[in-house]
Amino acid sequence: MGLPFTPHGRNELCAATVLLGSAALASAAVSPWLPLLPLGLLAFVFSFFRDPEREIPPGAGVLVSPADGTVDDITELREDAFLQADAVRVGIFLSVFNCHVNRAPCAGRVLWTRHTPGKFLNAMSPRSSAENEANAIALEMEGRGADGRVLVRQVAGLIATRIVCAIRAEERVAKGDRIGMIKFGSRTELYLPRSWGAQLLVKKGDTVAGGSTKLAVIPGMQ
Repeated sequence: MGLPFTPHGRNELCAATVLLGSAALASAAVSPWLPLLPLGLLAFVFSFFRDPEREIPPGAGVLVSPADGTVDDITELREDAFLQADAVRVGIFLSVFNCHVNRAPCAGRVLWTRHTPGKFLNAMSPRSSAENEANAIALEMEGRGADGRVLVRQVAGLIATRIVCAIRAEERVAKGDRIGMIKFGSRTELYLPRSWGAQLLVKKGDTVAGGSTKLAVIPGMQ
C-alpha cells in the first residue's frame, strides 16, 4: 500500500520537507517553541497533497462529485465548447484546506483535453469560470454512446500555480478514477446536458467529497 499522498505533489513534498525541516532544526537553537511554525507549515503542505481512498457509489446512472469542496454554483446555461447544448453547471469551490485531487464523475472514454491560459482571479468570483486559466476534459459516458457527453473543467484560483491533467484522449476511466489535481486553491465544474433530465442530489452550499458524493442521477440508467 502506498502513502496516502498524490504523486503530483512529490516535488513539493520533498522540497518542503528539506526546507522546513532544516528551518525547524535551525530555529530550535533559538527557542524550543520556534520550530512549531515551520513544522506547522510542513504539516499543512502534506495535508494539501493528501489523497485518501474513497468508496465509489455503484450504479451506471449515478454521477459522483469530481472534487472535494463546497457547491457554490448551480447554473443553467448554454455550453457550446463541447456539449453544444443547454446544460446544467455544478461548480465546486476548493479551499486550500480541501483535498485537491480531481476524479472522474462517471465511467467512460476521454475524447479530448484542452488547456486554456487565463487569469488567476479568486475562484469564488463569478468571473473566474470564464476568465481564469482552465483545463477542460471531455468525456463520453459509458452506456450512452454519442448522447453521453459530459464536460469537466479544472479552473485555477487566486493562488493556484498549476493545473495537472493526468489523462489523455482515448483513455478509458472508471467512475471515481483520479484524473488530475489543481494546486493551491481552485474550482472544479461539471457540465451535464439539460436534455438528460438529471436529478441533482446536491444544492448550493453543500459539502462534497470527490469520488464518493452522489452528485446526480440520470433517469433510465441502471
